[in-house]
Amino acid sequence: QVQLVESGGGLVQPGGSLRLSCAASGFGFSRYVVGWYRKPIGKQREMVATISHDFKTTYQESVRGRFTISRNNQESSVYLQMNNLTPEDTAVYYCGAYFPIPFQDYWGQGIQVTVSP
Repeated sequence: QVQLVESGGGLVQPGGSLRLSCAASGFGFSRYVVGWYRKPIGKQREMVATISHDFKTTYQESVRGRFTISRNNQESSVYLQMNNLTPEDTAVYYCGAYFPIPFQDYWGQGIQVTVSP
């Protein structure tokens, strides 16, 4: 059974930090591109950061320099360190994994991150 379970979300003040974790199981994690995506209220889901099987990273421009994605293949986990958070970072954050060919994707249930005074 495939599972991706996010943790580490919550309420934080502007300028604060949070570290999201995602524990994966049930598929070949090390071969997948994994990443973090978010869905602000009233908006579409957007890519935040991804990391490939060979540790290449991509970031949404608005988080570059503030967020850092990392992965631990031995623990089948992916992390998102978020620093200098702003209210615009408020969203439900999702952990996702995909394999390009043949295409296969998996998603976590999401975790709320709220940045507010």
